[in-house]
Amino acid sequence: MPRMTPSEAFVETMVAHGVTDIFGIMGSAFMDAMDIFPPAGIRLIPVVHEQGAGHMADGYARASGRHGVVIGQNGPGISNCVTAIAAAYWAHSPVVMITPEAGTMNMGLGGFQEAHQLPMFQEFVKYQGHVANPNRMAEFTARCFDRAMSEIGPTQLNIPRDHFYGDINVDIPQPQRLDRGPGGDSSLNAAVELLSKASNPVIVSGGGVIMADGVQEVIALAERLGAPVVNSYQHNDSFPASHPQWCGPLGYQGSKAGMKLISRADVVLVVGSRLGPFGTLPQHGLEYWPDNAKIIQIDADHKMLGLVKKISVGICGDAKAASVALSQRLATMQLACDATREARAAEIASEKAEWEKELDAWTHEKDDYSMDMIAEQAAEAGNWLHPRMVLRELEKAMPKDVMVSTDIGNINSIAHSYLRFERPRSFFAPMSFGNCGYALPTMIGAKAAAPERPAIAYAGDGAWGMSMGEIMTAVREDLPVTAVVFHNRQWGAEQKNQVEFYGRRFVGGLLDNPSFASIGESMGAEGIVVDDIEQVGAALEKAVDMQMNGGKTTVIEVMCTRELGDPFRRDALSKPVRYLEKYKDYV
Repeated sequence: MPRMTPSEAFVETMVAHGVTDIFGIMGSAFMDAMDIFPPAGIRLIPVVHEQGAGHMADGYARASGRHGVVIGQNGPGISNCVTAIAAAYWAHSPVVMITPEAGTMNMGLGGFQEAHQLPMFQEFVKYQGHVANPNRMAEFTARCFDRAMSEIGPTQLNIPRDHFYGDINVDIPQPQRLDRGPGGDSSLNAAVELLSKASNPVIVSGGGVIMADGVQEVIALAERLGAPVVNSYQHNDSFPASHPQWCGPLGYQGSKAGMKLISRADVVLVVGSRLGPFGTLPQHGLEYWPDNAKIIQIDADHKMLGLVKKISVGICGDAKAASVALSQRLATMQLACDATREARAAEIASEKAEWEKELDAWTHEKDDYSMDMIAEQAAEAGNWLHPRMVLRELEKAMPKDVMVSTDIGNINSIAHSYLRFERPRSFFAPMSFGNCGYALPTMIGAKAAAPERPAIAYAGDGAWGMSMGEIMTAVREDLPVTAVVFHNRQWGAEQKNQVEFYGRRFVGGLLDNPSFASIGESMGAEGIVVDDIEQVGAALEKAVDMQMNGGKTTVIEVMCTRELGDPFRRDALSKPVRYLEKYKDYV
């Protein structure tokens, strides 16, 4: 076996796994390995804050399908990453979190930057590798990279800082990849039996379709069935929007057309989705989930089958391979839905046209609070734009092959109705963890993975404040992106709860911010302020042109009204009850 140092074994194992980029902030804990990153062909991309590094690794992994790698100094540098790794966990991103740790001779003594780093991440990683001996450096490094792919999620590689040094004899392990199958014959045959008798099947295309590179296979299956296809929540890129059978996303601020169509299904084929509870909540006043339909669920993780929704058939298999297997079985069969193909196609087209017409007419929110805010702001200095009109204009101006990330917030969620994509690995939303400060760093990471694609981040002014410092990273590291900041001077999603449940008593919800375009300019980016609806599309087109042809990062600051869409979680709050006399009016 070749003689090398543990640092060399660590770096060479990453090279074997195709690592070319790592996000983080330099530190003494891993400096011996970092010193040989350049000759190994590895670029360390220095960030402003380690949470940003974690989100960048997430975006990199989601855009490329490869590992995203993040590293930081032991202690505070590592604890700063916890939120980002939690977000990557719920996005099923193959992120490897490398956590250099305090030296073994100092552990337990309360030394500088000492912390128990494995417990920090245990809830949010699929596997934790701890290098207990320098001779096992390559073994645990390889295992963490392998498990990130096989378990489809983040892993943690914990390395005491003194274990980078020494002399070891070691072979560098080569990557191991699983060949996932379509599922068992009995479950596939049971699914075919249900589908063959279905008169009105509907397909839910989820994130697993993207991870399996199975979009074309789902298209073939949908075309065989003539079935409408809806995207699972925050996976708008799991089926091409130009396809006549695409009907938009389910979940919060999703497609009313898709919701109406799935409500009439007699069989629902769920491909690559766990059917998370937030993604099937009632919306637009519709209780759309078809409780009496037969549900067929395909997921690579058997633990997800039937977890949230009652199912009739569960297929533990790869979304792509299972779609192929079903298509092959259905190809020559006579299906009940064949007789209704033309009628269902007409129904799909009609519902979609009606929804698009409604979106065109839905220029602003019409609830009492929003109307009050619109009237109030009409008397203010400046011009304030309706968010829905802005989102529609942004949709029209979107470049081809675009990648878009959204942050958490009211306007960002409303954007789900307007974001349409033609290829997978194009939409990056914070998924179930729902943390603010997500969009910008995630899109910077995606840009690092796919520099040839336009990269656009959406954020509200509250969430923007958490991560806008990473504009410096984008400028300094030549990773140009375009950020659209909706400046409405409030924490919109939570303030909507104060409108609905707490009598418009705004505690901590109102924001008074300086110009974000000017702040962007101070960090070396271009800044554009938009307060005219006619300028929206032109501003985006200009910014994307500067990004793709001039290598420029741009902050587009859109001045928006304080109107608000539906509450994020009607199911999560109740009308307040007060018993003490001094609180009697707070109901």
